[in-house]
Amino acid sequence: MSSLQALCSGLPLRPLPENRGRQAGVPHAPVRTPGLSPAEKQLALRNSLRYFPPDVQELLAPEFAQELQLYGHIYMYRFCPDIEMRAYPIEQYPCQTKVAAAIMHMIMNNLDPAVAQFPQELVTYGGNGQVFSNWAQFWLTMFYLSKMTEEQTLVMYSGHPLGLFPSSRSAPRLVITNGMVIPNYSSRTEYEKLFALGVTMYGQMTAGSYCYIGPQGIVHGTVLTMLNAARRYLGIEDLAGKVFVTSGLGGMSGAQAKAAVIVGCIGVIAEVDKAALEKRHKQGWLMEVTDSLDRCIQRLREARKKKEVLSLGYHGNVVALWERLVHELDTTGECLVDLGSDQTSCHNPFNGGYYPVQLSFTEAQSLMASNPAVFKDLVQESLRRQVSAINRLAEEKFFFWDYGNAFLLEAQRAGADVEKKGAGRTEFRYPSYVQHIMGDIFSQGFGPFRWVCTSGDPQDLAVTDELATSVLEEAIADGVKVSVKLQYMDNIRWIREAARHRLVVGSQARILYSDQKGRVAIAVAINQAIACRRIKAPVVLSRDHHDVSGTDSPFRETSNIYDGSAFCADMAVQNFVGDACRGATWVALHNGGGVGWGEVINGGFGLVLDGTPEAEGRARLMLSWDVSNGVARRCWSGNQKAYEIICQTMQENSSLVVTLPHKVEDERVLQQALQL
Repeated sequence: MSSLQALCSGLPLRPLPENRGRQAGVPHAPVRTPGLSPAEKQLALRNSLRYFPPDVQELLAPEFAQELQLYGHIYMYRFCPDIEMRAYPIEQYPCQTKVAAAIMHMIMNNLDPAVAQFPQELVTYGGNGQVFSNWAQFWLTMFYLSKMTEEQTLVMYSGHPLGLFPSSRSAPRLVITNGMVIPNYSSRTEYEKLFALGVTMYGQMTAGSYCYIGPQGIVHGTVLTMLNAARRYLGIEDLAGKVFVTSGLGGMSGAQAKAAVIVGCIGVIAEVDKAALEKRHKQGWLMEVTDSLDRCIQRLREARKKKEVLSLGYHGNVVALWERLVHELDTTGECLVDLGSDQTSCHNPFNGGYYPVQLSFTEAQSLMASNPAVFKDLVQESLRRQVSAINRLAEEKFFFWDYGNAFLLEAQRAGADVEKKGAGRTEFRYPSYVQHIMGDIFSQGFGPFRWVCTSGDPQDLAVTDELATSVLEEAIADGVKVSVKLQYMDNIRWIREAARHRLVVGSQARILYSDQKGRVAIAVAINQAIACRRIKAPVVLSRDHHDVSGTDSPFRETSNIYDGSAFCADMAVQNFVGDACRGATWVALHNGGGVGWGEVINGGFGLVLDGTPEAEGRARLMLSWDVSNGVARRCWSGNQKAYEIICQTMQENSSLVVTLPHKVEDERVLQQALQL
């Protein structure tokens, strides 16, 4: 068993570690089909061997070639560390700076088998959200971090550690880019080749930026989405007896079962992968499981009648579940579902993100590798069937939304009936959850703010929960708008429920939705608690890239921007640069994430609080920019709530000067001008 000291000593070469290959009993990534030519296969092999000196290349070359042949990628399984992979307390890492140790803590959490979807393939979530492209990159990154000083910056090119470069103390210690491919070549087909060559990587959002905190983040987002969906669609605050149907229990989507319980409804979640279903059941996130549709419908009816709180996992394809619900409606006249969505990894539909209803799980995995074209046809047929069933149910009092996983986008590409007459390019028959449910929240500056206690001590997390609750309660007492108060109250409820439901998986982390004022106030309170030793070790602040300013994604985060700029990525890029200029400990910019490769540009940050006045100053400056950038952009696009927030912020801070839009009050001005 390796030690942390050994892990930070560079690539283990003399002797080489034993090649144990793929570990049995753990989930593995689907086989990739990059379609490399013989010359490209040689290039992929050459690229992987350049991490190793010539005296070991002859031994490693055949096994790397075999990995490429069998799995479509060179993961370097021989170098998968023989260590319990988890987020160790920060003081245990052999580093020259606490900042570097904090980054190591975050990296190892992303690869923790309790957290990661496919740990041996370095995939944290989403089916292909990589932390690194191969294990050599992991070893080198840990080595560089152990040597890094406060006057160096580690540069990461799509998983590859380019090296340590001289820098200033005020600069980021780590700068990450993932998937920055020239736009004309940013297609799925090109991606599969480039990833197989080892020259680019899909970092999802927080996988490749080292800021994932397990499924807690999406539990929280789903809780808020469901609460606000109930208000908007059903006109209710209490979800007792209401049924939410969706799919996906692996990776991030595994959070849906727990979210259903927290909001007090009946959640029915379909999952084709038995291992993922059993994992959530053993964790206690799923209350019951069944592989029988008859039993599923029976249990749903019972819970609905008794207004039970229930999370029920159905081991089967969600299309079969939707079609059964249509059958029940057509034969009994009873619509058994109130709210619905989908959390399959539809950003990656033909490589394991979506499984067609016509095949079993194992049949699908086999066909995916042996005949990708036929597999694609079956996936698209399955998408059409799924949409057809949802459309029938939507004729009743049933409401469906797209959860930003590219479901409706891929359904449209498959020829499903999702068109909305007279709509723009980002609109479909059903709204995305940003357009109808969460968009106004983003416009007010609310988004998924999070922190990680690097001590690994649950007591430190309890202190931060207490501090965050106090900050929000004090803000309410001081007086805020009704819409802001509602969000604060939802998040106070969330913090209390999160502790009660034991949502920590991996690092000691918490997430909540907060606006600019709340984020800054919470950061300051945590930093002061570190200074006076109420909290024993530094705390890493971060957020999901899925936030107010972090992501330009026309089918998700920016789908409610209607001035034509939804397909422009200035906001996310400016956010990445702006955070770096204002004190972020590390920054990341990614192609892809959520809705898929080539569909989105997104970025994130990590900021280490260590109890010093300097840390407080960085937090105040950087967090203010990190929110106000996106609110200002939404203001300029014509969002009234964002306009009000920006005007208020400018009154409070004379250093902020934002260009405000003027409305065209008389539409005849446009019509007459266009007639000339």
